[in-house]
Amino acid sequence: MGEPETEDFARLMRELKERAGLSYGMLARRLHTSTSTLHRYCKGEAVPADFAVVDRFARACGAAREEAVDLHRAWLLADARRRAASRGTAEASPAAEPGAPADPGPGPEAGAGQGGPGGPGPWYRRRAVGVSAAGVVAVAVAVAVLAAAGPETRTPRAGPAGSPGPATGSPARSAAPAPGTAGPSGPTASAVPPDTAAPATPATPSAGPSGGSGAPSPAASAGSVTTPLAAAVRSHVWAAGCDHAYLSERAPGSVPAPPVEADAPAWARAQRAVHAGTQIVEVTLHGTGEGAVVLQGLEVRVTARRTPPAWNVYRMSQGCGGGLTPAGFAVNLDAPRPLARPVAGNDSGVRVPAPALPLRVSASEPAVLRVQADATGCDCDWSLDLRWSGPGGSGTLRLDDDGVPWRTSATAGRPEYGFASELGRWAR
Repeated sequence: MGEPETEDFARLMRELKERAGLSYGMLARRLHTSTSTLHRYCKGEAVPADFAVVDRFARACGAAREEAVDLHRAWLLADARRRAASRGTAEASPAAEPGAPADPGPGPEAGAGQGGPGGPGPWYRRRAVGVSAAGVVAVAVAVAVLAAAGPETRTPRAGPAGSPGPATGSPARSAAPAPGTAGPSGPTASAVPPDTAAPATPATPSAGPSGGSGAPSPAASAGSVTTPLAAAVRSHVWAAGCDHAYLSERAPGSVPAPPVEADAPAWARAQRAVHAGTQIVEVTLHGTGEGAVVLQGLEVRVTARRTPPAWNVYRMSQGCGGGLTPAGFAVNLDAPRPLARPVAGNDSGVRVPAPALPLRVSASEPAVLRVQADATGCDCDWSLDLRWSGPGGSGTLRLDDDGVPWRTSATAGRPEYGFASELGRWAR
């Protein structure tokens, strides 16, 4: 049997999960972690290393303010016990037993909510080891403020419609890569922290199809209206939060250890890496006005096809899995005219219906579109055009990497490397 503080925290997590009626797979997806890690939390075998994970869990389960305070207080005590046990001390509470399991903080959640490079990070990363009654009360008050928001209803961050550059706070972008050269495929925007946010590129609203990215459509009328949509895009989404691969020309000895999913855009940019074989893009959309907006159709644009480069494949995980396969749209980039085809998902054996367009969104009712693009024969540059209509008109919203197409390359015949943690290096 585990420590009483850990058992109490795990019991509260199980109660909230069961009442919410959510599967482990669904919750793990919302927490950006693996199903097995969430199982360990709810069984009392591990404790989350970050406050942000607990906060996301409480919101996803629809915890009331008082319930969120109780959960966060229990986590504070369990986390203090875990750290005290790992250091072989009794700072958290008396009678700490040596050898108590210490959670290594696996999964993408370890990077959630981190501060910028060199910065001190958010307040919940600057905890003291000792837990006093005053400290518990202080944290409980802070938690109550966060819990007052209730269930998770985050609105994606995005710049104003028509803005040409990244939103405030996003890092400077490098120039677009020339055909045949390496170029990272970073995120256009983030649906939720910790990814960096930037707006999607809106084409001029019109009655006809859009022209170039951010450029007026040839069919645009003089009475064009402002795009009534905000889009937040994550273009470095990993399957199950851990399964992904990148293609880079760098030798294994010069490539650092794989990042967590949240840090993948910066890692790929530094390695001049591109998505290997598969790329998953998630787009969160909501209206910006009072009326509803109808999402009418999603079109795929492949702007370039090249011979795949003779680079190395670096896998971010040696194998992972979960009970959830999200529904979404599948794109075959090798097809002469790629289409976004709806595909059903699966949640622990329960079929998840395929998405269907048209779809209505509003300021209070967002929608998430998940697109998985696969390339088996080409090194492709591609983007998406989302057709919409609203009370003031209709138009097309270009979804890409801040004005630059995404890049996904086939990997047939290329050497694959996985990171051997016990050796501290990449190995085949």
